[in-house]
Amino acid sequence: MKHLAAYLLLQIGGNASPSAKDVKAVLASVGIEADDERLKTLISELKGKNVSELIAEGSTKLASVPSGGGGGASSGGAPAAAGGAPAAEEKPQEAEEEKEESDEDMGFGLFD
Repeated sequence: MKHLAAYLLLQIGGNASPSAKDVKAVLASVGIEADDERLKTLISELKGKNVSELIAEGSTKLASVPSGGGGGASSGGAPAAAGGAPAAEEKPQEAEEEKEESDEDMGFGLFD
C-alpha cells in the first residue's frame, strides 16, 4: 500500500510515469525502506496504464458489489413495559461500549 501511495503522490505531483527509483526516493524521504519485489511488481503492473482510468474502472466494479448497507425493515421493537420497570438494560450496554479498544494503535503505522 505504501508503494502505491508513493506512486500516486508522484503522479499527482506531475510525474506521469514514476520509476522504481522515484518511488524509493519518496519512501526514503519519510524514513521507509522500499520492498524491491513489491515495487517491481507494482511498476510492471501499472506500466503504460492510466491510473485515473484504472481507479474509475475499479469504482464501477465496486459499485455493483452488494455492501450489506440496506438495513431492512424494522419490526417495530418490543412494546413498552408497563409500570415502574427501570431501563436497566441500557446501562450495561453503555459500559461495554466504553471498554472497546480504540482504533488508535492497531499494531501498525500508516507506512509500515
